[in-house]
Amino acid sequence: MIDDLRGRVAVVTGGGSGIGRGIARTFGAEGMTVAVVDVQECKARAVAAEIGSAGGRALALGADVTSVASLDAAARRIIAEAGRVNVLCANAGVLARIGTLAEHTVGDWEYTLSVNVLGIVKTVSAFLPALRERAPDAHIVTTASLGGLVSEVRAPIGAYIASKYACVGYSEMLRAELAGEGIGVSVLCPGVVASNLMQTSAGNRPPAFGAQTVFAAAGDPGGGPPPLPGEMPAEDVGPIVIRAMRANRFHVLTHPRARRLVEGRFQAMLADFDFAAEG
Repeated sequence: MIDDLRGRVAVVTGGGSGIGRGIARTFGAEGMTVAVVDVQECKARAVAAEIGSAGGRALALGADVTSVASLDAAARRIIAEAGRVNVLCANAGVLARIGTLAEHTVGDWEYTLSVNVLGIVKTVSAFLPALRERAPDAHIVTTASLGGLVSEVRAPIGAYIASKYACVGYSEMLRAELAGEGIGVSVLCPGVVASNLMQTSAGNRPPAFGAQTVFAAAGDPGGGPPPLPGEMPAEDVGPIVIRAMRANRFHVLTHPRARRLVEGRFQAMLADFDFAAEG
């Protein structure tokens, strides 16, 4: 279990914007050396510069979480420059389409799963050897979503929801398997957080997956939907992650008021068990 973060080394994928940027900046403020990793290296450099301007230490790397070779190269460079890895935040993610399942294309599904599921798996695989060298002073945080616990999110984002359910299941198995080695695993399941996820997903989408959906809301010619009720600033997520890591909690939750949604899901499941027992 990690308590004192000062002097430790953290890796944050998808660290160039949104939640990843917020986590990276918080780690830097805690005295960690932060390897900011993003598919757009210019964004990683900008966040690393922000950490440096605040008195922290950071390095920036461009890496694609869908590529084993890219991740392995990033891991080698981080070890060479920072000496070790204590914390891995496998945070990179995409939102490929807002629309019904019937409107999701095969490309939407393939893009979503390649980043949100296999990207997590490949990231952990690339950095796990380095983390094992630091156990028990090591921790993994994967980024899922409240949508990985309950699908009633009032938004038609089926591929995203399915990918986040997969992330939660993978993370739960990973936690069980690594517990004996002293490596903690947490899964971040945030509610609505202010970010530019829609825009970055569209901008980073490879042509092989087809065209990205247009995210502009009706009556919003500016190119993006208005802020949602209860939207949390991305900068507020980092302290929540650190608190959960220090306590080695599995679910890292940002919106306690969403508890009723999760309770409703499991109450319905228990009712189905009761129905089965009646047969």
